[in-house]
Amino acid sequence: MNIGWIGLGNMGIPMATQLLNAGYRLTVYNRNKAKSELLQAAGATVASNPKSLMERVDILILMVSDDAAISEIFESETGLLNAETKGAIIINMSTVSPDISKKMSEKCIEKGLNYLDAPVSGSVKQAETGQLVIMVGGEEAVYQKAKPILDHLGKLTLRVGEIGSGNHAKLAINSLLALYTQGLAETILFANQNGIETQDLLTLINNAAIGNVFSKIKGDAILANQFKPAFALKHIVKDLRLAKDQGISSPLAQTALSTFEKAEANYGEEDLIAVIKALK
Repeated sequence: MNIGWIGLGNMGIPMATQLLNAGYRLTVYNRNKAKSELLQAAGATVASNPKSLMERVDILILMVSDDAAISEIFESETGLLNAETKGAIIINMSTVSPDISKKMSEKCIEKGLNYLDAPVSGSVKQAETGQLVIMVGGEEAVYQKAKPILDHLGKLTLRVGEIGSGNHAKLAINSLLALYTQGLAETILFANQNGIETQDLLTLINNAAIGNVFSKIKGDAILANQFKPAFALKHIVKDLRLAKDQGISSPLAQTALSTFEKAEANYGEEDLIAVIKALK
């Protein structure tokens, strides 16, 4: 099976590498050619544009930043929808709006192509080890064809409904991620204000029922003063805005959006736990 990949960022490179390691023939495209060359050195073929890539693969996977990037990849002169091919499956693993998935799915149907939205929960470490959680929207029959590929990328692949459902599930999860992040940051700052050392508080949290993998990883980042982005703060702002557009209006969600928006100007390129610096 020939697989195509578009989008070689922090997540795309390790995910695409998983498929190379599984023995699939992989063709890649990325606007930054240097990143394509990294995969080429690992055994991938490089395409000159999305259209030419689409014409040579059975399954095409997208992992890009936002709705605007999706529109460009699909609808430009050298975009996917101008390819002369039918029957292939396009799997959009980007965190984008349900609306863009529904729009592109309709256009794919007109062109004889299949579409799934399949965003992931997890960060770079999970991408590197094939331990992502993948939530999928789309037709059951198309999902079953794609599932063996997706299973190389994650520890769980689950179809949650029709087109757009995967995107809705991801926005729900990332809304909770924002609440976790702000809650952990505020808790540490409150403890510090009352004479409790960060290390001591994290030891208590991580040995209590409220501890989890997230509190351990982000707690370690705070202790090390290390805010290199596993998931950039600017991306949680984007996702919270998308969730707001889809109707989330709870008090906590509104507060999180306000907090991260204020933090974005100074800390947008850092990891989302850098919100602790904005809250000080």
